[in-house]
Amino acid sequence: MEKQRNCVLAVRVSSVGQGVEGDSPEAQIEQGKRYAGARGLNITKILTYLESAAGDNQPMQHVIDYAIDPKNNIDVVLVKSIDRFTRGGSTVYDLLKQQLDPHNVALEDMHGVISNVKVNTLDHLGVEYKWSVHTPSRKTELLEAERAKDEVRDILTRVIGSEIRYTQMGYWSRAPRYGFQTTKIETPHGKRSILIEQPDEAPIIRKMFEMRAEGTYSDDQIAQEMNRLGFKTPIKIVRDKVDRTKIKSRTGGKSMTGKLLRVYVSKTIYAGVNGEKWTNGTPVKCKFDGLVSIELFNKANRGKLIITENPDDPNHPTISTAPKQEKFVKKNVYNGEFPYRKIVSCPDCNNLLLGSASRGRGGKYYPAYHCSHHGHYFRVPKDDFDTTIDTFVEKLILSPERYEEVLQAVLTVWEGRQAKVQDHAELRNKRRDELEAEMRIIMDKMKLVSSPTAIKYMEEDLIKIEQQMNELETRKEEQETSGGVDMPTILTYLKYFVEHIKELLLDHCNPVLKARYFGLIFDSVPSYATIQCGTAQIENIPEVNELFKLAHTQEVSLVRERGLEPPRA
Repeated sequence: MEKQRNCVLAVRVSSVGQGVEGDSPEAQIEQGKRYAGARGLNITKILTYLESAAGDNQPMQHVIDYAIDPKNNIDVVLVKSIDRFTRGGSTVYDLLKQQLDPHNVALEDMHGVISNVKVNTLDHLGVEYKWSVHTPSRKTELLEAERAKDEVRDILTRVIGSEIRYTQMGYWSRAPRYGFQTTKIETPHGKRSILIEQPDEAPIIRKMFEMRAEGTYSDDQIAQEMNRLGFKTPIKIVRDKVDRTKIKSRTGGKSMTGKLLRVYVSKTIYAGVNGEKWTNGTPVKCKFDGLVSIELFNKANRGKLIITENPDDPNHPTISTAPKQEKFVKKNVYNGEFPYRKIVSCPDCNNLLLGSASRGRGGKYYPAYHCSHHGHYFRVPKDDFDTTIDTFVEKLILSPERYEEVLQAVLTVWEGRQAKVQDHAELRNKRRDELEAEMRIIMDKMKLVSSPTAIKYMEEDLIKIEQQMNELETRKEEQETSGGVDMPTILTYLKYFVEHIKELLLDHCNPVLKARYFGLIFDSVPSYATIQCGTAQIENIPEVNELFKLAHTQEVSLVRERGLEPPRA
């Protein structure tokens, strides 16, 4: 009677999804037990791997290490087929199998392709050499190993190639980003995947873009507001490299930070534009709407990342980035000593004027506005420059017929902001309900456990939840205190400042704001010659915004419906 041989059953599937959700491992184990029982094999160990065998890391190497260990007393390594053993091709297959021969461990497959029968071509002469002994099935085994490798390439080409093609057409083939969820719709190209907004996460992303576009909040303040609304990074599962059925840890679930916010705000997918490796570096307009408009996306990125729609090719907008600034360049544009720097341009080269104070021989400083462009000299003392600005503003009036338009525009903006405030209030209330539900769940668990350690951790969780609820309540009280704006009163003040525009442009206590208000008079950056009202380059003067006019005097230029006219004789 043949001695029963001990074997290790090696089970492998190509993906975690196939192993966790499908029945492939169970089917292989069932077939292996049936095969072993019919051939007198004693299965002493079953090793299961949820990992592809097409790369450099071969999961079956762990099986071989186990089988050749003398203390395990293994005679056979049993696999379903060669493609379950490896998909690395004939070379990898041969290297793996050769490790078994010195330890007298055989490799068998349930399909019968692998044969352990060895033939000596000189057996009829009673002589044996190393080269005369061979396995007749070796050539078939190597061909089968190459076929398994080719099958991987064919499968990946079909699957990934299709995903790349549909991605270039504007569909979505990856995991959804935060704020989105995946759904399938019927399209002219069949049933395809797109992204739609996730009801709980999308409002948080919109809030992030809106606050950053306003320019009045720091990144850390925006991050704190997002955390108050319930932001947490998506949770990802980390599996064991050897046994993919085991979960080692979970990553994610972190709060928003200022640094992470800058990463999220630069993702063009939130504006409905996809630019990635699969699009060959060419941005593609998605077949679904983004969470924010392109205009809001550009404002939120503050010029560092700009999406520009292409009228000639609407499906392929352009994405441009701002040039990297010099390391030691002073980035602060607004300077209280020279508030009009970079607001008025040079009359000779149209570059923005800068401001500085040069030191004379006697040690006295002479502040002035000047042009930094090499090749010509332009410098105006600060006092003369300020006098020219004040003289120009003295002659400025707001067109009376446009009063109502300005008031109506302000009212429209206010109504829009009130709607946003209401939406944000609903988000906070929803977040509060979620926190209360979490608190009730923890309290119910505390009734069932008796471990002091578990109770301690639950109490810490309750304290954290209570802190978050207090922050939401504080935010609500702040908005209620600052809210309740009396719009008729605001419109009355606005009408006063519109009618007395000079008080805002001349008597404002903050010189930086005063200069910024002055820049709003023009549709484009004015040159110093424009403000002086009359130069040899009068045809290049930028037009004053149509809301404003210059008063009729004999010393100053007149104003048409649009723009300035040169002085008349």
